[in-house]
Amino acid sequence: MPRPCFLLALLLGVLSQPAFAADTVPPVTVYPNPLITQRADPFIRRHSDGFYYFTATVPEYDRIELRRAPTLAGLAAAEPKTIWTRHPTGPMGAHIWAPELHHIDGKWFIYFAAGAAEKIWDIHIYVLENSAANPLEGEWIERGQLRTQWETFALDATTFEHRGVRYLVWAQRDPSVKNNTDLYIARMASPITIEGTPVRLSRPEFDWEKVRYEVNEGPAVLVRHGRVFVTYSAAGTGAEYCMGLLTASEDADLLDPKSWHKSPTPVFATSEAAGIFGPGHNNFTVAEDGTTDLLVYHARNYRDIVGDPLRDPNRHTRVQPIRWSADGTPDFGTPLPETPATQ
Repeated sequence: MPRPCFLLALLLGVLSQPAFAADTVPPVTVYPNPLITQRADPFIRRHSDGFYYFTATVPEYDRIELRRAPTLAGLAAAEPKTIWTRHPTGPMGAHIWAPELHHIDGKWFIYFAAGAAEKIWDIHIYVLENSAANPLEGEWIERGQLRTQWETFALDATTFEHRGVRYLVWAQRDPSVKNNTDLYIARMASPITIEGTPVRLSRPEFDWEKVRYEVNEGPAVLVRHGRVFVTYSAAGTGAEYCMGLLTASEDADLLDPKSWHKSPTPVFATSEAAGIFGPGHNNFTVAEDGTTDLLVYHARNYRDIVGDPLRDPNRHTRVQPIRWSADGTPDFGTPLPETPATQ
């Protein structure tokens, strides 16, 4: 039988716990912030094997790395493995950006952007495939360019399945418009091809989407509470970088532009108070409890950048919980301040 002092301590512990309303989240592990330094465009997935897998843009823009760990925090110390390097000439020879790791029909696929060695801004979407159970093992096979409606600047492909249909969402430049990139969605015929005519989801239209550059890029998909949410990043890659949000009903035709509502203001942006600047290019994962939704993103811890922001290596990977409002919509809040470095 428990001793009275134990019961008293247990009661006091329960009473001391804060009450959580519908628009908050329960306490979860506080992850190191940053989780991984000098890794931009981060992508973390928790697979059915119980491991977390991580990939991101490396500062040299020359290779694709993977790492895995049984916990999110463990990714920081996990040994990265280079699974592919850029070509010395021709396509896939420069600007290796924003790899994403997806498991489809029993195989692993990596979607990434790359320029040509001789034309570094001739950037398109490419695909790698691996049939091994562990993507850090086996052979990665080049499946070539994932072709869309134009041979124009295209990047940041992500994929998701909804109600038995697989979709691709990506950023691309419309050759008829003098901006940088819009967001598009299309149905996939296979993990390496799309079918039908792509549909534009979003074009830079608000002032906050047009700072330095007119950009919508880096889409990420989260299906929750009867809705399909697509976050994206906007503007240049300095402190102006921020996240926007598109929302559709889970019952809607996702290939109908009228199904989507665009938030008129950023949903996640620079926090001077926290000292976090230019948060964006996010994706989503879940905490070790299997239910708490987490936002994965990159940001710097300073505003002023010398030279081209794309040549600054200090966009660090960060992770923090998502709040869910009473109406079922995500509240990303503001970037959390950095945690003290452990000795």
